[in-house]
Order: sequence, then C-alpha cells, then structure tokens
Amino acid sequence: MDGRDQLRRFVFDGAGVRGAVVHLDASWQAVLDRHPYPSAVQAPLGQVLAAVVLLSSTIKFEGALILQVEAEGPLQTLVAQATDQRTLRGLARWEGDVPGHASLEQTFGAGRVVLTASAPGGERYQGVVALEGASLAGALESYFAQSEQLPTRLWLAADGRRATGLLLQRLPGRSEDDDTWPRAAVLADTLKEDELLDLSAEPLLYRLFHEERVRLFDAEPVSFRCGCSRERIEGLLRSLGRDEVDAVLADEGVVEVTCEFCNRVYRVDAVDAAALFHEHGGTASSTRH
Repeated sequence: MDGRDQLRRFVFDGAGVRGAVVHLDASWQAVLDRHPYPSAVQAPLGQVLAAVVLLSSTIKFEGALILQVEAEGPLQTLVAQATDQRTLRGLARWEGDVPGHASLEQTFGAGRVVLTASAPGGERYQGVVALEGASLAGALESYFAQSEQLPTRLWLAADGRRATGLLLQRLPGRSEDDDTWPRAAVLADTLKEDELLDLSAEPLLYRLFHEERVRLFDAEPVSFRCGCSRERIEGLLRSLGRDEVDAVLADEGVVEVTCEFCNRVYRVDAVDAAALFHEHGGTASSTRH
C-alpha cells in the first residue's frame, strides 16, 4: 500500500474530464483522537473530510474551503475544513443515538449543505442547498448540479482506519471525446467500498480506467492542522468584553476556552485578563456574540 494522507489529481487527456483521489490515515486518526465519536458518526464525518479535500482540489484559491452539513435529526452538524496548504480539520455534533447504516433521512432528518470559500482578505463565497439524496456523496453532487451547474460525481468511504474519496468532474466546453464523461461515471460506479478504502491511487485508477488515457499527477501531502491559537482566543475574549470576562473570573477563578476542533484548552487568569484589556485601552464592548 502506498503512502497515505495524500491527494492525487488526474485528467482524462483530450476528454474535458478531471478527477482526484484522496486517502486520509494519520490526519483522520488525529481527528478521531480528539473526540470519542461513535462509529455511526465516524463514517459520515470521515466522508465529509475526504469530500472537502477533493472539492478544494477543483478550485484555485488561497484560504479555506468549509463544508458544513446542518440538520435537525440525530446527527446535527458536520464541519470539515481544508486549506490551500492541504491541511484539514473537522468535527461533528449529535444528540442521542445516531443509527448506523441508515438512510440519509434517518441519520440527519431535514437539513442543508453549506459550502463556503474564504480568502485571507475576508472575501467569502457561499452556496447552500437542501440535504437530499441517497447518501452524502449524492447530496454533494446535487449541490454542484444546482449551485455550480458543473457535472460532478463523488464516491466516499470511511471507517475507523481511514477516510477516502474519488471525484470526477466534467469541465465546461466540448472536448475531443464527449463520451468519456458518461463512460467514466459508469466505470466508477463499479467501485466497491472496500476497494476505495484499500487501494491506493494507481491501482484504483487502473482498476477503473485502464482502457482510458488517464494522466496522474504527483501526490500532494495532506495533514491535520487546527487553526486555533492563543491570539485568536484572546480576540474572542476581547469581543465578549471586560465585564463578561471579569464575571467568569469572579465565579470560576479562570476563563477556560476549549477549541472544538482539536480539544486544546486555553486558560486566562486575572493577570492575563488585565494585560489583555490594558493593551486595548480597557474599552472592549461587553456585547455577547
């Protein structure tokens, strides 16, 4: 088995079809190590992590791509973020028992898919569609059909070992072989879940497309990295305001903020708080956010 935690992009020469394969091992384990997710939550969370890396490979941007599933059922939130540096993080929130091997409706209930691209300068693009289909992959395909008008197919799988995915996308305009797109999709539909989980990019693509002209690009490493920092936490506390921070200090003796993504705990005591607000003139608003 080749090295994991990598993205491999590929194209069908002369056909106007591109694709990507992602395998997540250590980065997926890093997500699981930080929260005790039940198995019924692990699988969809791993799938959206694989999906966000695949989707980030289709756009040229500097910043982060965030894929969110927001729902009213047992599994209420999935969040996955990938950056242009091929780093990722993710989390899930649920309530009660999440059914295993259930339909999308049984797992999530009514919901929506939100895809947000954000650049360092503050520019944001966001698209929203209803959470519909037979699977998370199907729901994301519907997103592209409705929001991007770009034919896109996804195959996703995740278990306690790894998270993986395959993407195919038809590019705009005519090509030398317009039949490649439907043919490639039919071939990819023969892929079994265990093959997607166990085969690295080269044998997987050979298994599916050995009669096609496929050009595979070099591997791009993917890693887990959380964007939290002491500076960001201090900015959050300043936005809460001096009065609110002092009230927590009076009750608890220390302000503790835990990053939901990586479970890192940041602690601010009375001395830290005095320095924090003194640096900014002590005039921060007490408005709650």
